[in-house]
Amino acid sequence: MNFTIKGKNEATYDAIVIGSGISGGYAAMELCTKGLKTLVLERGRMITHGDYPTASLDKWELPNQNMLSQEEIDKHYFQQNRLNWWVRQDNKHLVNKDDEYPYDEDHRFDWIRGHHVGGRSIMWGKHCYRWSDLDFEANAKDGIAIDWPIRYKDIAPWYDRVETFVGVAGQKEGLKQVPDGKFLKPFELNCAEQFFRESVAKKYPLRVITPGRVANLTEYDPKIHLGKRGQCQSRNRCHRGCPYGAYFSSQSATLPVAQDTGNLTIRPDSIVSEIVFDKNTRKATSVRVKDSNTGEEFEYFARIIFCNASTVGTTAILLNSRSDEFPDGLGNSSGELGHNIMDHHYGMGAGGTLPGFEDKYYKGRKPCGFYIPRFRNIDEATKRDDYIRGFGYQGRAVRIPVDPTGVLGEDLKKQIFSPGSYHINMTCFGEILPYHDNKMYLNFDKRDKHGMPIITFDAQLRENERILRKDGVTCAEEMLEAAGCKDIYSYNNETAVGAAIHEMGTARMGKDPKTSVLNKWNQMHDVQNVFITDGSCMTSSATQNPSITYMALTARAVDYAYRQMNEGVL
Repeated sequence: MNFTIKGKNEATYDAIVIGSGISGGYAAMELCTKGLKTLVLERGRMITHGDYPTASLDKWELPNQNMLSQEEIDKHYFQQNRLNWWVRQDNKHLVNKDDEYPYDEDHRFDWIRGHHVGGRSIMWGKHCYRWSDLDFEANAKDGIAIDWPIRYKDIAPWYDRVETFVGVAGQKEGLKQVPDGKFLKPFELNCAEQFFRESVAKKYPLRVITPGRVANLTEYDPKIHLGKRGQCQSRNRCHRGCPYGAYFSSQSATLPVAQDTGNLTIRPDSIVSEIVFDKNTRKATSVRVKDSNTGEEFEYFARIIFCNASTVGTTAILLNSRSDEFPDGLGNSSGELGHNIMDHHYGMGAGGTLPGFEDKYYKGRKPCGFYIPRFRNIDEATKRDDYIRGFGYQGRAVRIPVDPTGVLGEDLKKQIFSPGSYHINMTCFGEILPYHDNKMYLNFDKRDKHGMPIITFDAQLRENERILRKDGVTCAEEMLEAAGCKDIYSYNNETAVGAAIHEMGTARMGKDPKTSVLNKWNQMHDVQNVFITDGSCMTSSATQNPSITYMALTARAVDYAYRQMNEGVL
């Protein structure tokens, strides 16, 4: 094990953060601004703000009109591009290649990863919706899995803090299932979307169509939106990286703030192999790392360790951190580590053509359309007898070009530059229950090129999800019909777990150390100086996009850890 010239002293920090994505970047910022010398370990390469090579390229400037060739898919993206929508020429440099980062499946799992500084915070969808007690109380009320150890009141002030810094554009609706937050002005619904909202409200008043709540700055205040931020230009190229810093990412926001404190050290190309446990102090002492370029091994020490390597990455590290005390993985006395993996399931929805509004158009390409919050199983009046939990929708209305088939010459030029009818499309996102048998595990008899055991997934949708899907599609059709849409179509293509890129669970929070890995502070029951605040910690999945909740839990956990350090407990 290698140290630097000064030995162990130079390899010792107040805190270590494993991972630099949404939650890791936030942990680093919170720790550094509290004065803690913090080391961030990232297994991927360095990317700094502005290092976005495709950010300003038009479609015709990209190979194959931005599409991957089938040969490239078959060679590099054969697992994660099975849905044929995710990896494109404009983002492939941000997505891991399946042949270089292999994984196995007992049941199909679509694992979409980005190993680089900033992780998937560069590519995320930016939707930010608070969870409510409908979500935090769900397991207890339904008798499913275990109860959350927290409630909405515990996290509400941290939502306030995070939303203010992040900058979330949204519209207040007064809905208990998705509480209102600290919003910037919304990206307004266009004329077709507004008509859709009003038409649906007349027939289905519980189905609220609201502007998507997204982490894009519709208003920019340099005193609040620190880092390298700027106002959104409505280019809708966010997944390539934003040179304006208009949407929230580790590169544009948290890491620059952390860097400005002078307390941050980032070490990219650092594959964490294990967290070392001292059975005498019953604390973690260090993190062992392999340099992905040189193969050299290093060990770094800290008083506290935050695990933010993603739901799968964090749990893989913990499962590989075996000792006499924890033969099945660090902090795994409950046996729950790796189990209860969740996601949101989609591949279901509907669309149609909305007549009228031919005299109206919209300016720019706003980065979101509309959102329809959950309206099933929110109270006795909306309770279903055939399934539990619910679903929400994300969609938009756009003018689509007229099919130019058979048109030539001057008529073709006119048609190409003439907008067609408005088209509404909506995708349904449903909740997956926390099944113990949905899991990931390590195959220690099979190793990758870095010598790490291969991750294997064994997870699938079950009966509750399948029944829910049918209702989600039916409701989408009903709303399009209420708006007077024509040529309505629907789809229900069952996706694999992981496809929504909202994987959660595997190191869940809970009240009882016998049935959970973490306590209410995201602190390991078994190892008190290890905290997990990425998706691993989630006890159920709700229907809302989870990233803003990860960040709120992270800020809350850092505050607690810092107080424990000052009190001499940690």
